[in-house]
This record gives sequence, structure tokens and C-alpha cells, in this order.
Amino acid sequence: MLNHEEIWKNVLGELELSISRASFITWFKETAIAEVNGGVVTISVPNGFAKNWLQDKYHKAILRALRGIVEDVREVGYVVGPIRLEQSTSRPKPRAAQRPAGLSVPQERLELKESMIDPESGLNPRYRFENFVVGSFNELAHAAAEAVTKNPGLTYNPLFIYGGVGLGKTHLIQAVGNEVLAARPQLKVRYLPSEKYMGEIVDAINNRSMNQLKERYRSVDLLIMDDIQFIARTEKMQEEFFHAFNTLYERNKQIVISSDKPPAAIPTLEHRLRSRFEGGMIADIGAPDFETRLAILKSKLKAKNFSLDEAVLKYVAETITNNIRDLEGALNRLILRSSMSAEPISEEEAKKILTQVATAPRRFISPKKIIRVVSEFYDVTEKDLLAQSRKKEIVKPRQIAMYLLREELKCSFPFIGERLGKKDHTTAIHAYKKIVGGLKVSPELDAELKTLREKIYSPV
Repeated sequence: MLNHEEIWKNVLGELELSISRASFITWFKETAIAEVNGGVVTISVPNGFAKNWLQDKYHKAILRALRGIVEDVREVGYVVGPIRLEQSTSRPKPRAAQRPAGLSVPQERLELKESMIDPESGLNPRYRFENFVVGSFNELAHAAAEAVTKNPGLTYNPLFIYGGVGLGKTHLIQAVGNEVLAARPQLKVRYLPSEKYMGEIVDAINNRSMNQLKERYRSVDLLIMDDIQFIARTEKMQEEFFHAFNTLYERNKQIVISSDKPPAAIPTLEHRLRSRFEGGMIADIGAPDFETRLAILKSKLKAKNFSLDEAVLKYVAETITNNIRDLEGALNRLILRSSMSAEPISEEEAKKILTQVATAPRRFISPKKIIRVVSEFYDVTEKDLLAQSRKKEIVKPRQIAMYLLREELKCSFPFIGERLGKKDHTTAIHAYKKIVGGLKVSPELDAELKTLREKIYSPV
């Protein structure tokens, strides 16, 4: 029977595959199951900000992961406090078919690895250029990142890397930090996800310690900010980062930034920040091709000191095409199953194991989800998107939504027009053609659509 710690490790293993690494480390650090009682699982979190964030953003994902491991979970609650050891009055019963008692899931997948992270720099030493697989989809971004390490603050400043979920942005930008520290250990390097930066600003305001926070980030030699799109949510965050950016830039200190979309596609980003981001080097990371996906699988197997049949690896590389994180998730599932059996996994067995992963859940998405994802991505309300509004900031998101409804669900143009603004079908046709034409000349639009598709088909 699994104890609380084992259950939570399994949950973390599932969650790590569905959210960005930066978010995973930021919000699931120092979390644990505090109590299980009557089908209610209480999660211990380090502070109130983390509690609110998990409740608002990740509650459904946590509940889904827990129910995949134990049978009788009804609800999840959160409590601020230190991690407590086993104290349940009602221990949940493991799903024997999915998690046999005594089965040990490979530690590479389950550990949060927070202990590996340098507390001073915030860097994970695992992220190196040496274990970053380079292909045509990320060649420019990789070359720019390496160039930055040779002349920090002088070459490509700032360096802005964007791309969809799970494509290796966090690995690459942290590799910059690790390489710089290896060559120049006297330099001050700081990596942080923008979500964490937001939390620190809130805490500093509450504790009246803004001056200390400002000095902390304005005194570094290399600042690496992950998922910068989150700072666009509030004026205060943008204000603070703008001044920190200016201070570092004027001192010839290097700034490296990642985002899920280019600066021009972050709708609420202030013009002054957008112009500064665009004043440096902007490089995108796309989806890896088959050869690169196969190389990534082999690289990760080597790192895990594990082996799988070549035919199995080719099947995974041919089937999992969205991003590197999905590849890693599929690989982890095969490793887990292989560790349960004395026999090597065949290609047929791999197909059975990865049925749910390999089959894109397109039939489960709905027009409602597409509309929701588009509205969230472009920071507009669903109400405005569905109404007859002709506001400039609504036109493009509505056209994008119409295009995706046609491309992903094959909805009729009359249906699309009626659903979005009660428009005539000719309006929907025009919108579709507008986006098709835009894709031929705009790499930024292509990147936006890739990110949107990833969000649409994401289980979270």
C-alpha cells in the first residue's frame, strides 16, 4: 500500500509532464500531502500565495492526477504550513491495476529535483549545452544562446527566445547561465520564472521590502527570466521589470528572456517593454522533426542508463510529434512498464501502452474550449469574442478562433459565423482566408497558432 509520500511523488510525476518546468518548480516546491481523511486530500503548501495559485490554476490537474492513483478521492484542499509526515485517519486505496503495491516508479521521473537547484543562482545544473539536442527547429536559438555566453552583455542583449510548451526553452536559457558561471564563477547569475517574480513582488509589497528586492535583481551580471508573458498581467510587474531591465541594460549586463510567443503577440505587454525586447535578438524554437525526436529519445535514455528496442524508439518518434515534454512523458511510461517486467518491451506493447498518448484527443475538444483558449491567449473576454463587437483588439482573436474552428473541428462556415458574433458565413470565410494568407508571410502568426493548438489539446 502506498503511503502519502509515495502517492504525492506519483502525482508530481504526472503533473511534471503536463505543465512547464518553470511553473512546476515554482509552485510545487515544498508541497506534500498533509492529510487524507474521508476521501479529502489536504495538500501542504509553503505560503498563502502558493495556496491561491494552486487553487486557481492547477486544482483540476491535481485532482485528476490524484484520482488516477487512488480510488476514493472526492476533493482536494490546501493548507499553509510545514510538511507533516504520515498522519492520515483514512489512507486511500491504491488502484491495483495502475499502481501495484510495492512498485517503485523510476526516481528520475518522480523527484522534484529541487535539491539540485543552486539556491544562489536558481539554476539547475542538469541543463547544459552538452545534453541539449540541436536540430533545424532550434538551431538559431541555440547558436544565439552560445554566442551570448562568450560575450555576456555585448552580444544579443537582450536575447529573447520564444516557442510553444515543452520545446526546450527552459533548458536552453538555463544552459546559458550554467555555461557563464562555469567560465566566469565570479559573476552573479540569477534565473527565475516570472510567476515567482510576481510572488516575490507581492511579498515585498506586503513586507515593505521593495528596495531589497529591487537591489537583488538590479545587481546581477546575468538575469534570466522564464515565461516573461506572465508579467503582462499587471502594470506593477511590468513597471518593476522595466526599471530592472533598464538598469541592467545601461550597465551592459546580460538579459535572457523566454516566452511562449514573440513580444508582438503578447497583447497586454506595454509598448516600452516590447520595444526593448525587440531591440535585441529574437529567436524561435519550433517543433522537432523526426530525426531530432529520435535523437532526443536516445539522449534521454542514455542519461537514464536505460535501453529500449530501436523499433520502439522509432514508433515513439513517429507518433509523438507535439513537443519534447510529450516525448519524455511517453518514454517515462515505457520505462515504468519495462521495469515491471523481465521481458523487453516490443513495438506492439509500446503501441498499447501509449494508446492514449499517441492518439491526439481531438474528438474530445469542443468549440467552447477553442473559444476559451483563444480568449485567454489574447487576453480578451469570451463575451466580447462572441458578441458583435468591432473593437480593433477583438478582430484578430475572433478571426483566429474562426480559423481554428474550421481547421480543428471542421465546423461549417454558417455555424462559425453564427457562433462568433452572429456573423454571416461570408465573414467566417473571409476570416479563414485572412489567417491562411497571414501564415504565408508571418512566422509570428505561425508560432501563435502552434502555441494555441498546444493549449487546446493540453489535458490541463
